[in-house]
Amino acid sequence: MSEKNKYTPYSILELASVASNSTPEETFKRALDLAQKAEDFGYHRFWLAEHHNMISIASSATAVLIGYIAGGTKKIRVGSGGIMLPNHSPLIVSEQFGTLGSLYPNRIDMGLGRAPGTDQVTAQAIRANRMHAVYKFPEEIGEIQQYFSTENMDYKVRATVAEGVDVPIYILGSSTDSAHLAAKKGLPYAFASHFAPTHLFEALNIYYNNFEPSEYLQEPYTIACINVIAADTDKEAERISTSMLRMMIGVMTGNIDYIQEPIDLTPELKEISENPAFQRMLKYAFVGSKETVKQETQEFLKKTGAGVNELMVASHIYHHEDRVNSYRIFSEVMNEI
Repeated sequence: MSEKNKYTPYSILELASVASNSTPEETFKRALDLAQKAEDFGYHRFWLAEHHNMISIASSATAVLIGYIAGGTKKIRVGSGGIMLPNHSPLIVSEQFGTLGSLYPNRIDMGLGRAPGTDQVTAQAIRANRMHAVYKFPEEIGEIQQYFSTENMDYKVRATVAEGVDVPIYILGSSTDSAHLAAKKGLPYAFASHFAPTHLFEALNIYYNNFEPSEYLQEPYTIACINVIAADTDKEAERISTSMLRMMIGVMTGNIDYIQEPIDLTPELKEISENPAFQRMLKYAFVGSKETVKQETQEFLKKTGAGVNELMVASHIYHHEDRVNSYRIFSEVMNEI
């Protein structure tokens, strides 16, 4: 991989995290406010993730939220990070995103993944033949591409609102499987290094070494996701990060709860955060002041070199004002790097 370009676009992955003593309605309004401010901060995209049956995440009706965010912003790209395709019919996904692409031209992205975004019981309730659809993931991406093509006008089954509409497809992954697929199909690739960092470099190498140019993309394009919690001081950021730590403990122990108010870092929390398994999962969680986050971000970009074209940031922060401030600080970091 060659020396990377100086400017790296930066974006947001939004899970619509629900804080304790809050409601989904309030969460949606805060998400829109964040998107509006992110637009002013220079963020390139605002993607929403799909999750189900989790009280702490309200982005279950992902396409609906994309329309809400796109309708309340002016220029930032809005999309899915991602739609978990085995949960859905390719025809319905095409109709939904074709509609979004017509309503908000040149602003909608379609990120597609194959994970359930939930537990197995809920996944079965979403789509009974889901596992069959998992194995057909490459073929179902092809079906969506067909529905968006103008050539599909001659077919019996059509997504008429999608034909000829420009909605780029991104392949999402947290292991090496999707890297092979994205390379073979000549599509951009987004890696979930914010929670699955282990295979980041292997996946990037597979993607770059096997990339086949296509009508959609002539050169490889990658997005890597990281966690960032930035504040005015390291100590303040550490305190704010306890909400994320407690959330991750809940995920790892199966006791998922609302995002909790930050607390002082207790010896117990500190010990858990230093656990090797915990450290591996949050390897790319940059917590601290502007200077601290800047140093860690620069190191990450230096290690990945030209392998990462764009950074996407996730954050689990209790107070909305702290989240906005964190994203503001990170935008300053990216403009100084």
